[in-house]
Formats: sequence, structure tokens, C-alpha cells
Amino acid sequence: MSIDWTPGDFSARAWDATAAIRDRIDRLPLLTELADGTLEPHRFVEYLGQDDFYLRGYTRALATLASRAPTSAAAAFWARSAGEAVEAEVLMHDALLADDRLRDLPRPAVASPTTRAYVNSLLAATAFEPYPVGVAAVLPCYWVYADVGATLAGRAAALSPHPYAGWVAAYADPAFQDVTRQAIGWLDDAATAADEDTRARMLTAFVDATHYEELFWARSYDLEAWQA
Repeated sequence: MSIDWTPGDFSARAWDATAAIRDRIDRLPLLTELADGTLEPHRFVEYLGQDDFYLRGYTRALATLASRAPTSAAAAFWARSAGEAVEAEVLMHDALLADDRLRDLPRPAVASPTTRAYVNSLLAATAFEPYPVGVAAVLPCYWVYADVGATLAGRAAALSPHPYAGWVAAYADPAFQDVTRQAIGWLDDAATAADEDTRARMLTAFVDATHYEELFWARSYDLEAWQA
């Protein structure tokens, strides 16, 4: 399922720059097995647990962006995203983990090395880099997830009932896609106001965060943990 994200000049350039990474993401075992319903429950629980740790940091990163936004409209968008949107994901996780197949499985006690590194990179970008670079860093979480959700929805439609239908539906939801388009718009606005050097740093931040998206899914599937 292909979505028209109607990107502007900078966001189209950033999206094209991550094409190879996104192709690898689409072929990751966690996502292909999610799509066909064969993902082992303990791997899904590990992924959801790591995503909970990630969302705590992501909320802080979005709140920091809101505090540094150049306009009240941009500040309102990031603040709303830090509250309502992230809260909806946490509630969705709780509903998924209430499933009989998942509720008694052990959950990760701490953030994995990859989760912690990804969160720390976002917190650093939003707090210490120029505002446009922070925007570029948080965008792949919106855009890659929405794109993956649309792709998985097409694959998963062939299986009914689907054991992970709730997760697939959440990220393929038109409302989430609309918020993603808004975020892309704020990325292009930030790029338009930025100088050439800052736009180059924005592109690096976007590509780096997309790499982290790939690593996050891959390492969750691998049950990555700290070595004692």
C-alpha cells in the first residue's frame, strides 16, 4: 500500500536519502513475521517493552522541541504530540499486552543498549542542536512508522483473524498518517528557514535516526540485552 506523503523539497530529499535503509527495514524478520502473524509472542513483548522505554525519552524530546519552537503553532504541534499522541501509543501497548498470549510473558526490565543510544541521540539533538536539526531527528519515528504501518496493513489483510491486528491498525490509521503529514510539513518549514550548513546537519540527523529505527527493530527481535 503506497501513501502519498506530499513532501516538500527537503523532506523529499531526506526520504530519498534513506531509501536503502527503509528497504532493509521492510525486510526485517520482526516486521515480516508481524505481517504474516508468525512472530513469536515473546519477541513481540520484548519489542513493546523496549518501545515503552523509547517513548518515555521520545516524549521528553518532543517537549524540548516545543519549548524551542520558533512559532506558537509549531510549539503547539510538538507539545500536543508529546502528550496526546504518545499517550495513545502507551494505551495501545497496554491493550495489546492484556492479550491472553502475552500478559504472562516476561517484559524487559531496562532499556536495551540500542534503545538507550537512540533515545540519547534524540535528547541531544533536540536540546543542544539548532531547532531544525532536532525536528529532523524526531521525524523518522513518525514517518517510518507510518510508512511501515501502511505496508504491513496490505500484507496482513490476507490473514483474518490476525494475532497482531491491533498494532498494525494503529500505525495504518489515517489519523496517524495525517499527523505524520503535519510533522513532515514542520520539517520542511524548519528547513526553509535554515541556512545551508544547518540543512546539511538536518539531513545527517534524519539519516542517523532512520538507521536507529532499523537497529531498534532488529535488536528487539534479537532480544538484545546488556552483558553482565
